[in-house]
Amino acid sequence: MRIPTPLRGTLIAAAATAALLTAPGTAATAAPSSSPSPPYASSPSFPSLRPVVALSAERLATADLVAAAKWGTDTPIDDPARERQVLDTVAAQAERAGADPDEVRRIFRDQIEANKAVQRGLFRRWTTHPDQAPTTRPDLSVVRETINRVTTDLVAALAATTPERTAPACHPRLAVATLQVRHEQHPDALHTRALVRSLASVCR
Repeated sequence: MRIPTPLRGTLIAAAATAALLTAPGTAATAAPSSSPSPPYASSPSFPSLRPVVALSAERLATADLVAAAKWGTDTPIDDPARERQVLDTVAAQAERAGADPDEVRRIFRDQIEANKAVQRGLFRRWTTHPDQAPTTRPDLSVVRETINRVTTDLVAALAATTPERTAPACHPRLAVATLQVRHEQHPDALHTRALVRSLASVCR
């Protein structure tokens, strides 16, 4: 999976900055805390894109349930009809919210591809390690109700952050928000890569 160059670069830079500021002996470690947070967590400069990243991560987490629902069945990971339905729905929601429908459609195409990347990764993992495969099968229709709810919230968040997403500093701000959400949720490598993939078109 190819991670977009601007976001990949800013993620690396932000991670290096966080590591430097939290290293022993620096000023960032002077204040004691029972639950250490990265230095960017409470920065007033980067609050607005966090909901977009957090909702993207929440939507991505449903990929595990979708994969479990499809595992051991004939249901394919790729579902073009369902994907078209999702993209048409978010475009209509974006228009009602005053956002660019084409832009939101493009962002959700990345969301869908990231979700499928997680499903494929889990399928490979379960094939290699059958003991890790799910033993129960979630109801896919119920899972999709959750996806639809998160999708609606994410469209609203994208509409609300249009000025931030079109600003020159969008990429570094998005990178810092991504690092903050990753710090809070501790996703594995598969889900971290997919989260970055899901955000590829957030900055205009």
